[in-house]
Amino acid sequence: MYLKRKLNERLSIFSSMRYPFVSKSKSTHRYETFVGVGGNVGDVRRRFEHLFFEIQRDKRVSLVKTSFILKNPPFGYTKQDDFFNTVIVLKTSMQAKSFLRYLLRLEKKFGRRRSFANAPRTLDLDIIFFDNRKIDTKDLTIPHPFYAQRESVMIPLAGICL
Repeated sequence: MYLKRKLNERLSIFSSMRYPFVSKSKSTHRYETFVGVGGNVGDVRRRFEHLFFEIQRDKRVSLVKTSFILKNPPFGYTKQDDFFNTVIVLKTSMQAKSFLRYLLRLEKKFGRRRSFANAPRTLDLDIIFFDNRKIDTKDLTIPHPFYAQRESVMIPLAGICL
């Protein structure tokens, strides 16, 4: 069950037992990473619940925190349903590129199909920060180059950092 609160005409936040969440366990993993999570195809909030448990079962990562879920309009390609977005904080011992491959496999497992930029999607996982590192390669840019311009990241991020 979700509790809903309207922020304004365009934005709403949802909370449940797992969003927001703060773990009580200590992780032995080395790196802390912030991941933006989004989607707008199908039952996205239910998919977020499944993702929560999928991550908790995986020994390569530890779930530290989740933010509330933000419902917001799409940007770029706007002729699609609103998005649901959240931010999760994970700890991992994987290096950044290995962690990116891990996230891409999770997207695929949850039905992600890549067709065009800003297309509708079942699940989108973006590394926002990775252990205060700066990385700029062909495949990976950290911090995420547009995170500060997206309310879909900044609003949940503000909630998680309180």
